[in-house]
Amino acid sequence: MTQKRLSELTGIRRNAINEWYHEIVVSLKVEHIDRICEVLDCSVEELIEYIPDKVPKTGKHLVIEEHGNRKTGKGQ
Repeated sequence: MTQKRLSELTGIRRNAINEWYHEIVVSLKVEHIDRICEVLDCSVEELIEYIPDKVPKTGKHLVIEEHGNRKTGKGQ
């Protein structure tokens, strides 16, 4: 199925579908996922794969960066 046809059947903008295809998008609307699954007759699990972040956000691998002062550009 083409992106154009999927757009027509789901009512989702063609540009949005193209961005998903090229993995440019950070988030998806649940209603869009539902529409795509309905049109393609598939489950969410068949459509989307969860890949956790590679860098832990806590623990010994936590990276803390100093934020500079906006006026001077120097660290606080």
